[in-house]
Amino acid sequence: MKREEKVISINRKAYHDYFVDETIEAGMVLTGTEIKSVRAGRVNLREAYARAEGNELWVLNMHISPYEQGNRFNHEPTRRRKLLLHRDQINRLIGKVQQKGYTLVPLKLYIRNDVAKLELGLARGKHVYDKREAIASRDAQRQIARAVRRI
Repeated sequence: MKREEKVISINRKAYHDYFVDETIEAGMVLTGTEIKSVRAGRVNLREAYARAEGNELWVLNMHISPYEQGNRFNHEPTRRRKLLLHRDQINRLIGKVQQKGYTLVPLKLYIRNDVAKLELGLARGKHVYDKREAIASRDAQRQIARAVRRI
């Protein structure tokens, strides 16, 4: 029985600051109070990024607020969290990040089949003129949509 995925948080800033060439789904190692906060939707991906250390991938600066009923067993909000991927996926991502100047950016955090998943994007940074171009094209599409609705 396949259940729907519940989207917890989307990193909209990543799509503004980066060209996302590829996405990959990763699991995460979370503590008990962290998963309870995630289910409550108390997550911020805005400043988060992923980094390879040794043969492992870690997500850093992802803010998961402390669980309100967690008392002394609560977690540190921005601690680094290990990502769970297959060995060949990790090696391929590490190779691309080192060679081609890509970076790993968290795009979306969601829960599927009672398991928290993080969608990572293999991304290249945008220049200022690329961002302006994207904004101009979005405005043009909005104006076209308005004109079509009037007809």
